[in-house]
Amino acid sequence: MKLEYLLFWIAVGLYGVSACSYIFGLISKKEKLFTFGLYSALAGFVPHLSSIGRRWMETGVEPFITISESITFGIFMSVLIFLIVQSASSKVRPMGVLVMPVAFVLMGWAGTLVKDAATQLVPALQSWWIWVHIIGAATGFGSVLAAAGLGLMYLLKDKSPGGAYEKLPDVQSIDNLSYRFVAGGFIMYGLMIVSGAFWANDVKGTYWNWDPVEVWSLISWLTYGIYLHLRITFGWRGRRLAWYSLIALAAMIISYWGVPFAAETFHSGFRIEH
Repeated sequence: MKLEYLLFWIAVGLYGVSACSYIFGLISKKEKLFTFGLYSALAGFVPHLSSIGRRWMETGVEPFITISESITFGIFMSVLIFLIVQSASSKVRPMGVLVMPVAFVLMGWAGTLVKDAATQLVPALQSWWIWVHIIGAATGFGSVLAAAGLGLMYLLKDKSPGGAYEKLPDVQSIDNLSYRFVAGGFIMYGLMIVSGAFWANDVKGTYWNWDPVEVWSLISWLTYGIYLHLRITFGWRGRRLAWYSLIALAAMIISYWGVPFAAETFHSGFRIEH
């Protein structure tokens, strides 16, 4: 087995250990399992980063061209954001109950789609806009995944304030932090859409093509825009927005990876029509 794939599957395995630790920690309400889940996630992040770097060095191609690479890079950014949040405050550790199972499942799916041969962008598609586009998308996904994890924390704290959840921040603080991540994700996802439009104009001479991925990306962006509107204009708080952040995450995952996988689009392998 190539070192790149060995590192990748080690990362998947450690993310799986982390996900199980968080889930069993949730069931048993034992904080020690949350801590073990965090260290497992950190241990998995190292080979995850190494596998991306290894593939990039061996192929010389940007590590986010295929769907598998896109998922891998998106989860890399998500786990990075999660670890940064954890380093800032140990009180939000249970957010891994959502973040790490999602990371494990999507990474496992990416492993079934990986290809030995690297996909090289044709010269017509090479542009610095792709970096802005992909980083905006991956960071936006990581932000809203963190927001959904915090939304789940809110619901856990609100339902059962004692036990392992006693050390969690108060529900208002969790709600405010989730709002900040949604706002950040909304901005980064908006950057993804705008940079994608400029990139499409360079490639195809038009800013918008009604590609299914473009449409779903717009729907996802507007979904989080509605979240912000409900909070800022109508004063929504608490449980309603916590549930909203969890449901909206599904739309984000569908638009980010589900549609390119299921439909023949410009984003599926970055095809270009003349």
